[in-house]
Amino acid sequence: MAKNNKRRERAAPEPVVAQVDGGLAELIPDRERPRAWTLLIDGAPQSHVDLDDPSHLDFAYQRRLGHIIDLTAPPGQPVHVLHLGGGAFTLARYAAATRPRSTQQIVELDAALVQFVRRELPLDAQARVRVRSLDARAGLGKVPDGWADLVVADVFGGARTPGHLTSAEFLADVRRALKPGGFYAANLADGPPLTYLRGQIATAGSVWPELALAADPAVLRGRRFGNAVLLASDRALPLAEWTRRIATDPHPGRVEHGRELADFTGGAAVVTDASARPSPQPPPSAFH
Repeated sequence: MAKNNKRRERAAPEPVVAQVDGGLAELIPDRERPRAWTLLIDGAPQSHVDLDDPSHLDFAYQRRLGHIIDLTAPPGQPVHVLHLGGGAFTLARYAAATRPRSTQQIVELDAALVQFVRRELPLDAQARVRVRSLDARAGLGKVPDGWADLVVADVFGGARTPGHLTSAEFLADVRRALKPGGFYAANLADGPPLTYLRGQIATAGSVWPELALAADPAVLRGRRFGNAVLLASDRALPLAEWTRRIATDPHPGRVEHGRELADFTGGAAVVTDASARPSPQPPPSAFH
């Protein structure tokens, strides 16, 4: 029996599959990291988690969001973070590991996904993370005024962001929940002709005076579908340091702000609840 147990311990982990509210959830083991997993929903990559090293961020867009967590306050200082969209709780784990005693809330509509992730990739018992199974906008409405140092929006129904999470009214409620000087960070996915991305920048610019956008240069040029990270605040952004970190990442990106970002936006209209639409469907080639 002992020999069989040792043999099982040495065996490579197998994928774990479950039906959740949003589709088929798969946890695929990372062959290079013993306790790391990639979460897919209906084949679309959602999150990567390393249980041995929660500070490791594998996806390029998550690294860009991780840099924002690093720059929200002095190193190690606890912060209040609201995560709209849970995935595998990757960024909440990162904040808990890099900023102990931080207080965090995750709002994730898919209750079955939350249960699946909690069971297969349990959170550190010391992490002060509360998970609510609610629509992101409804959960945001329950957050007290001025509670958050940082709000991270990374909400996808399948591979698309729901329309009601793209409007100026939604972003006005995000600003309400932020402390003065707090940061809003959003993961946005788009491809040529970048109509959705330009509209999201215009919409954020109607709510906050300071904006910056980070993405792969090929995405910014409209050459392929991909992720862009929007950073917004009512105070000056840490542009030099964010730009430096992103430029030296394993998958380097570019940061646009100021006149260049305004030119990129090109006079796009502000999105309202009345005009809001979901983000575009990724092409089949996006995840291959």
